[in-house]
Amino acid sequence: MSEPAPQEQAFSQLSPHGGRRIELAGRYGPIAALAGPAPADPIATVLLLPGYTGSKEDFAPLLGGIAGGGFRPVAVDLPGQYESPGPDDESLYLPAALGEVVAELIGRLAEDGPPVLLLGHSYGGLVARGAVLAGAPLAGLTLLDSGPGRLPDGARLHALVLGEPLMRAQGVDAAYALRERLDTRVPGHAAELKEFLRTRFVASSAAGLLGIALALRTEPDRVAETAEVLRRREVRRLVVAGEHDDAWSVPAQRDMARRLDAPFAVVEGAGHSPNTENPAGLLEILLRRWRSWFGTSPAPAPARR
Repeated sequence: MSEPAPQEQAFSQLSPHGGRRIELAGRYGPIAALAGPAPADPIATVLLLPGYTGSKEDFAPLLGGIAGGGFRPVAVDLPGQYESPGPDDESLYLPAALGEVVAELIGRLAEDGPPVLLLGHSYGGLVARGAVLAGAPLAGLTLLDSGPGRLPDGARLHALVLGEPLMRAQGVDAAYALRERLDTRVPGHAAELKEFLRTRFVASSAAGLLGIALALRTEPDRVAETAEVLRRREVRRLVVAGEHDDAWSVPAQRDMARRLDAPFAVVEGAGHSPNTENPAGLLEILLRRWRSWFGTSPAPAPARR
């Protein structure tokens, strides 16, 4: 039997990083982003999409390593998340609709610089798939701890079902209080991190939180059509999962990789968020694969704590 994921985490959304806060043009207003320290001649730009209730800061532990591997990292708040404004229409937060916004952003990034790789974490993976189906001019796609469709039955889905009526009746603050009571996975958050997690949740759009929650309960399996588009456009792809992921199971993600004709890798010692739970292990997988896509020798392995 596998050992449970470690409870104490050495990295977090507040990890020191060399990124700078920028704004990118978006359909609903400026898209808040962290642009990592860019190499002089980057192999590609890596656009990083966070999951439900996440933000650009989720990728703070990766920014330096990605840049050190020869890529320019750009992590964003999706529309409606944290510091990016979004629409009031809940339906515009479904993966297909947000995918169109991301496809537009990728088009602008590709025009102004090197090829673009897209990484989507959790719900960001469903949005990344939406961007592929919307015609984003991608050089490569990485799905990180994401799934073929809706969340399976389990604690995360149960929390969404409980949270929606509370948010509609009492607002975002009440929904976050419920989230804190239900989320016992990491009980030892430092006070500063705990305050940041609360701040970004309550700063996010209520319509966005509700729309994404709906998608996580209802999104269909669109792997087959995504695979067809990726094959037709010759887009490189990769699927990565934390070995203890409690959202979509590792076997389900492995099967999704098979259907996408994509390599599959597991990050040891990580759950649903390898980017904060084992960033060095995740970087080792990502950089080896990404550099191989461009015929570049592997970068030195990031130092582990």
